[in-house]
Order: sequence, then C-alpha cells, then structure tokens
Amino acid sequence: MKLIPLPAFEDNYLWFLHDGQRALVVDPGDAAPVLDRLQQEGLRLEAILVTHHHRDHTGGVDALRDATGATVYGPARENIPRPYAPLAGGDSIQALGLSFAVLDVPGHTAGHIAFYCAAMDGHPLLFCGDTLFSGGCGRLFEGTPAQMLASLDSLAALPGDTRVCCTHEYTLSNLKFAVAVEPGNAELIHYRTQCEALRAAGRPTLPSSIATELRINPFLRVRRPAVAQSAQARDGSTPPDDPAAVLATLRQWKNEFR
Repeated sequence: MKLIPLPAFEDNYLWFLHDGQRALVVDPGDAAPVLDRLQQEGLRLEAILVTHHHRDHTGGVDALRDATGATVYGPARENIPRPYAPLAGGDSIQALGLSFAVLDVPGHTAGHIAFYCAAMDGHPLLFCGDTLFSGGCGRLFEGTPAQMLASLDSLAALPGDTRVCCTHEYTLSNLKFAVAVEPGNAELIHYRTQCEALRAAGRPTLPSSIATELRINPFLRVRRPAVAQSAQARDGSTPPDDPAAVLATLRQWKNEFR
C-alpha cells in the first residue's frame, strides 16, 4: 500500500493511497493531479474521502466522480458535491480492503469529520483535513474553542504511532508560532530543525504522528503550564486552568502572528 501526498495549489496536499490497482484520494480540491497519477500508474479510483466543505478540498470531486465512477464519502452535516454517501461519527466505510472509522471533529467547520484506519501496513492512519496540522490546528471559521478542544482531545487520544495526514504544508509557519509560545521546549526546537531540512530538500514535512504532535504542538498542549502561562501573558484575561480559553487565546494569537 502506497501513501502519497499530491501537491495542489500553493500548499495543499491531496492524500492518495493505492495498492497497485485500486486507489482512494482524500480532499481533492483539484482533479488534475489525481487524474494524472491514475493514468501514470494505471490505477482505478475507488473512493473519494472528503473531510469538510471548503472549496480547496472539494473542487475536484465532481470531475473525479464523473471520470472514474468513484464513490464519494463526506460529512453529513455539510454541503458536499452530490451525490455522496453522508457520514457522521460512529460510522465506518470500507475502501481498498481497509476499514476507516469516521470521527466527528468540528471546530474548523461545523460538520468536519476525520477518517481513521486502525491498521494500514502495521500503523494507524488518520486523514484529519484541517482540524489538526503539524504544530497547529485549523482556524475556527464555524466552531467554538470548546468544540475544537474536544476534537483535538479525541485525536490526541489515538495511538502515538498514528500517521497524521493533514492537508496543508503549514508546518514551518506553525512551528515558528509554537516556538514563540513554548521557547523552552527542546523537542520542538529539534523538530523544527528536522522540518526545515525536509523543506530545504523539497520534501513534505508530512505525515507527522500523534506522538510527535503531543510533544510539540501547542494546541495539543493547552494544559501544560508553560503553554497556559504564555496564553495568559498574551491576554491577561485568559484563565490558565481553562483549556478552552487557553486554546481560544492561542488561536487568536496565531491568527495575528507574523
């Protein structure tokens, strides 16, 4: 089974998984790179997984469905190009002989979902859209800080070796912010150096892992004293013992961070 991040637009990844014959793609905002890869490798697209409704994640869905007949799966509570199979937390789907559990992870959008495979080549696999990034999380366009906290907590509880396949190459900018929040985190500094080397070599920083994110991602570390204290220093009204408030302050700080 091969897992490939197909670049699209300025910084999107369309996650492409195949077994040499059949393929699936996640959040195809653009059909062209997917169709090119299918033709190059002689693959049949079996499934299209969509995590949320934003155009850079859905723009290629209709063209891919029309060209391949692939089944589209997406969040039941969002406006996804029809026809598609609507899903919510607790559902599961089968694709490429793998079982994917559906997780509700609202916050970035109101009905955002993620797809979790407990075992793919011996390691769990998570397609999390724009909920969790390496070193960061998605903007709160439709959800609340409490919703995002609950979503991130649910992802943080997954096995540490879970591969985190998010859909934007935001890692270096996220890590710049993470260091501002937690400058004393030696593991964060080391991880940033590794990611800088990857990007300098033209390679993606993804997938990350849940274990890595727990060590370096401030949005998964809102209960850590150093992170909570940084949030309070940024906004004196932030109670450091309220994780949702800490997350809200961090998210607003990141929105304004340069």
